[in-house]
Amino acid sequence: MDEQVGEKSEQATPRKLEEAWKKGQFARSSEVQTVFVLFGGLVALLFTGVDIWKHLSLLMYSTLSHIHETTVTHDAMQRFFIEQFMVMGTCVWPVLAATAVGGLLAAGAQSHFRLSPDALDPQWDRLSPVNGFKRLFSSRSAVMTGIAIVKLGIIVALSYNVIAMILRDPIFYSTVDVSRIGVFLAEASFKIVMRIGFALVVLAVIDYAYQLWRTSQDMMMTKEEVKDETKNQDGDPKMKARMKTRRRTLSQRKMLADVPKADVIITNPTHLAVALKYDRKNMGAPRIVAKGARLNALRIREIAKQHQIPIIENKPLARMMFKYGKVGGEIPAQLYVAVAEILAYVYRTNAYRYYREQNLPG
Repeated sequence: MDEQVGEKSEQATPRKLEEAWKKGQFARSSEVQTVFVLFGGLVALLFTGVDIWKHLSLLMYSTLSHIHETTVTHDAMQRFFIEQFMVMGTCVWPVLAATAVGGLLAAGAQSHFRLSPDALDPQWDRLSPVNGFKRLFSSRSAVMTGIAIVKLGIIVALSYNVIAMILRDPIFYSTVDVSRIGVFLAEASFKIVMRIGFALVVLAVIDYAYQLWRTSQDMMMTKEEVKDETKNQDGDPKMKARMKTRRRTLSQRKMLADVPKADVIITNPTHLAVALKYDRKNMGAPRIVAKGARLNALRIREIAKQHQIPIIENKPLARMMFKYGKVGGEIPAQLYVAVAEILAYVYRTNAYRYYREQNLPG
């Protein structure tokens, strides 16, 4: 059965992937972002938690121990809130900075630290209520909602035992010291966060793998799209063929225009023709100024006759120079002796012409 027309069965081409990266269309997972931000905050608390606890303790002590001495005036209240704000800022900024760095690292890791300038262009279609309604009630939105519910269920299931164990702690039904409450809150929070963090890492790996697969599927192309892109990238094959023919024609014209400058034409005798030129003042060895087969060989011989250029038949030599020599280049070194004999013969039989052209003493 023939493949359906328009079916996306081909992998995305490098050009399409590059354009997608510029537009910000690459695999990215919100779970990876959450994990990096969460662990960034945990690292900040690990290194600054003791200092934060000290700052908060001193803040509570200074506030509660002198609250009866505080005068309730506008200036006093303003000064009081500024001091509280400064202390809270000292406690909060390391965590905020660490979570911000974690978010940037997560975004960079998923984008391979490549910029997507086209993603900054305004997309006015996203402001359309109709398009928003379609996205909200699309099949993909329903799938993402179902996945989110499953994620929540997994996190609750993995955290249930830890939460149940914490709720059975004697602190809830006995009298304890205030310091014991602080230790209990720190330990309980650490246990819950570690269990939830482990669940989030597993979910992030699964979700990122799914996003890679989903993005790969979205980037798939039809056979016609691949053909069109190849045509746009490499050019129309018909146009390329015409340009190639034109370049070959111009090259042949230029080559034939140099035939009158040749000293001798070596032929096969009818299938091949090679025109040679040698100027002992400017050339280290004879050069091939033109060569051709069949019709071009006939044209070379005709031009040679019009300009009274000697034509020498030498089948082996003509074949070797045609096969291994290049127009504008020197003859192959292994042919020096054979070509020298022919040029010597030509110079002897046409001494006046060649000595006059090259200004050699007769």
